[in-house]
This record gives sequence, structure tokens and C-alpha cells, in this order.
Amino acid sequence: MIKQIVVLAGGLATRLYPITKTIPKSMVPILGEPFLAHQLRLFKRNGIEEVVMCVGHFADQIIHHFGDGADFGLRIQYSVEQGKLDTGGALKHAADLLDDTFAVMYGDSYLLQELQPVFAFFEQQQKLGLMCVYNNDNQIEPSRVLLRDEHTVLKYQKEPPPVGAKHMEYGLNVFRKSIIPQVDKTSFPLSDYFDILTPTGDLAAFSVPTRFYEIGSHQGIADLEQFLSTHA
Repeated sequence: MIKQIVVLAGGLATRLYPITKTIPKSMVPILGEPFLAHQLRLFKRNGIEEVVMCVGHFADQIIHHFGDGADFGLRIQYSVEQGKLDTGGALKHAADLLDDTFAVMYGDSYLLQELQPVFAFFEQQQKLGLMCVYNNDNQIEPSRVLLRDEHTVLKYQKEPPPVGAKHMEYGLNVFRKSIIPQVDKTSFPLSDYFDILTPTGDLAAFSVPTRFYEIGSHQGIADLEQFLSTHA
């Protein structure tokens, strides 16, 4: 069973200025403690044992505060980016730290979906990758995921969104390490891996019934704090 999750947390978080002018997004205070602390407790509750933090902007603050993760009952390893790699490039840069199969999520996401059912479904599908999707129907943001069938992604496209798409990327993905070298670039988005997997039907789709929370915006921070204050 999958025990490792990669957190893509190297961005500049300019949408959160002035908060993130002096701290990275993972250190943004949520109910009095860094956002990453809330993520780590969520991982621990879901059976994760190891976290690979892909960090760049103000990385030293994250490393100094969280160290090896022992305080959370986890093992944290760090992949420090020296330049802008984007999300896919950050994952490729961390390749030496990755298990044969691992989960990936974004550094600003707080996901309510339990992880073990996702991992079990991935193993049943026997594909190279998995994208969790949410039936957004263009409500939260444009729906950019078009499904081939209930369990397979046909196409992910940011702009313009695929005609007929009703789902959005939920922010939790699973990959087999064998796909990492297949993108021959240094800096690129995670979606380049989706582009490799979709033509062959190798990107499974796991439909998530619940919304997600994020701290990518000031409104997102307010929504998450409201949720956590009532669901402690």
C-alpha cells in the first residue's frame, strides 16, 4: 500500500501578498499555526508514513520549523529547488527520493477525501497514474477534465477547457515512478505527465464526492479557518 506523499510547495504564492512576502505559503498561519501542520496531521490520520516536501521559496523556514517530521509521527524529506521548476519539474527534481508508487498533492490544499480508498482503487486499475476528480460542472472554476468513462481521464486541458468537460482536478494524484523520466524537460507543469498518460488510457479517474479547501487565496484561508474551527 502507498505510504508516501509528495507535497508541491515551492511556489512564490504572490496571490497571498503581503502575507507571503516574508514567509512561504506552507507557513501561512491557520488558526494560530502553520498551514503545513494541519496538512501533516491529515496525512498521519490517513496512514501516510513519509512526506517528500518539494520546496524552494523560503525553504529554510519550512525545514527549520518541521525538521524530520518526528513531532508529527512522520518522516519528512526535502527536495530543495534552486530555480523555478514548476510543479512537474519539482516532482522530477525529487525523483531520487520517490517510492515506486506515490501520491502527489499541492502545498496549498486541504483535502477531505480519505486516502486509502484512493490508493486501493489505483492498485485495482493497474494504470500508471490516477487523478482525483470532482464534478464541479464549471461552478467553482472552469471544468478542465474530460472523462473517457467513469474511471478514465480522456483529456485535461487548462485553456481552453475541453468541450463537454464537467470535472475539475481535485488536487490529489497518484503516479508510478516509471513515468518520471518520460518528460524530457527541466521546468514544466504537472499536466505534462497527464498528457503522456491520457492518450493510452493510463490515467485513472477517482471521483471524489466532497469539496476541497485551499489557501491559494485570502478567501480560501477564511473558508478553511471557518471549516477547521467547527470540525476540530
